Amino acid sequence: MKKYSITVVIPAHNEEKYVARCLRSVKAAANYYGGPVEMIVVCNRCTDKTAEIAVQCGANVLYNDKRCIGSVRNTGIFAAKGDVVVTIDCDNRMTKGTLKEIAVKLATGKYIGGGAPIRFERYSFPLRCNDRLCRIGFGLTGLYCGIFWAKKSTLLAVGGFSEIKAMEDVATAKKLKRYGKLMGKQYATLRRNFLINSTRKFDDLGDWLYFKMMLQHTDAFIKAALGDKRKLDNLLDELFYDYQN
Repeated sequence: MKKYSITVVIPAHNEEKYVARCLRSVKAAANYYGGPVEMIVVCNRCTDKTAEIAVQCGANVLYNDKRCIGSVRNTGIFAAKGDVVVTIDCDNRMTKGTLKEIAVKLATGKYIGGGAPIRFERYSFPLRCNDRLCRIGFGLTGLYCGIFWAKKSTLLAVGGFSEIKAMEDVATAKKLKRYGKLMGKQYATLRRNFLINSTRKFDDLGDWLYFKMMLQHTDAFIKAALGDKRKLDNLLDELFYDYQN
């Protein structure tokens, strides 16, 4: 198996409770892979000890203060030294064989890049409903987004992550899939490994969180569909960009 150099890019907003856990999972995957692995944590408006802990865990730390997760990820992607870039959110974890499976898939020359399935770190009835909806959506589109992986040259060719406020993962997956079609390659998903998805928002705000959000903020989604995104932007700030403040 070809030993690509790999950079793992991890965006973080006040993640002092989770950053060490995430980096431990990356280190375990790096040890299992056996090739060179760089870790980059991109701090986004952090006011806690995220950066300090990341450095202690062996990661390089960069900074991006924009309220745009795509831009935050791109800061790490553009600075990456690895031939291959893998992205994962700071409150999540990867399974031990993740980096090795990615390297094996890329070495075949068949794949432009891809994603990974998602499994919650705990389950309840509403979380199983959420999980099922995710699996159906990913299964129908083939655009798995749990963990992104591709050669750095590929990500640069498509302009990096889509710099939009939300759903940047789906938009980026679509770009990679289109580019792969031009190159005669497939957008793939990992089969033996997966993202361990944090339930911290559900722990804090309830397991029915996203279902309640869709019901309580229907007007925001309707207005956004009609072109007025102000309410939706405020909601996204509250759920993502200002969460953990």
